Amino acid sequence: MYVDHLTLVDFRSYEHVELDLDPGVVTFVGANGQGKTNLVEAVDYLATLGSHRVSSDLPLVRHGAVQATVKARVRAGRGDDRALVLEVDITPGRANRARLNRAPLSRPRDLLGILRTVVFSPEDLEIVKGDPAARRRFLDSLVATRWPRMTGVRHDYDKVLRQRNSLLRTMSGKGGAAPDPYAADTLRIWNDQLASVGAEVLSARLDTLRDLMPYTAQAYADIAPTNNVASASYRSSLEPTGSDRDELAAALLAEMEARHGEEVARGVSVVGPHRDDVDLGLGDLPAKGYASHGESWSYALALKLGGFHLLRADGIEPVLILDDVFAALDATRRSRLAGGVLGADQVLVTAAVAEDLPDSLQGRRHRVAAGEVTPDDR
Repeated sequence: MYVDHLTLVDFRSYEHVELDLDPGVVTFVGANGQGKTNLVEAVDYLATLGSHRVSSDLPLVRHGAVQATVKARVRAGRGDDRALVLEVDITPGRANRARLNRAPLSRPRDLLGILRTVVFSPEDLEIVKGDPAARRRFLDSLVATRWPRMTGVRHDYDKVLRQRNSLLRTMSGKGGAAPDPYAADTLRIWNDQLASVGAEVLSARLDTLRDLMPYTAQAYADIAPTNNVASASYRSSLEPTGSDRDELAAALLAEMEARHGEEVARGVSVVGPHRDDVDLGLGDLPAKGYASHGESWSYALALKLGGFHLLRADGIEPVLILDDVFAALDATRRSRLAGGVLGADQVLVTAAVAEDLPDSLQGRRHRVAAGEVTPDDR
């Protein structure tokens, strides 16, 4: 799978750009702040309907414009003439609109699963060194790439969680609303829904983490050969022994009942996958707090490489995006990261200076300066 044409209108710094792309390695070289990351961010947006840099759509629209458009022609693979045209109009404060082969879709979410991406960026270090939310985001992103319908499941979970938290705040007396005589019955309804949808989220996470770690451990050994083995375990208040959804839903309900008093007193849901974490280990020690900066970087890269190889094992050929990661790596890690991604149908790379790129990732080069993208024929 690869993108062979990209069109941006009022996206980030670009008023209008039309860009032909090749399969294989494509590099964008330019000084910081010139717009190279905006190009790969747009490709990832069509795959995920989100940005790996910001949590809101507002910064994606060029200053002074009211709407941005991202459009790409996606090929099924090298030597395959089949193509689909994906397009999204981004309008902050209003519902975004999507089209597939120029035909309007009822909702943008229907684009998910056509284009798949794996993004490497400097922010990936937070997966190892950051708070639990960073590890949940990483795992949920991989889950959604494997099974696009899980994006909707996670959206449903967040919606139920907000409603349940609102009710708990009211029951705690912190919401400022009058007591609700039917609150206990309503809470049972939200408990059932949270347990049902939460079990789907939890089951998909557990299966994905189990499938991911053999690839991650191998990738870590390849990037940073040591005697320390990369490992991971899922941390939840449930201490799940398997990924069966019915069993997980029952366990979630039981835990909510056991901690009912605590949840009402605090006015917030303390049970569910939104509170979980992934414990990353190197050898006998946890990676967070014990791994060096270099080891943490190697682990973060190994997790992303592991995700790439897992997707390929699933029969998915994602577009790889290496966004400004090589400047933070030494020559050995640059070379080993490059060696781990060369099998991809397409690798989109950004770098401030060409010297940061391993020779194996030179590919077709574009220069980016002041919002202009020009082929570099060298």
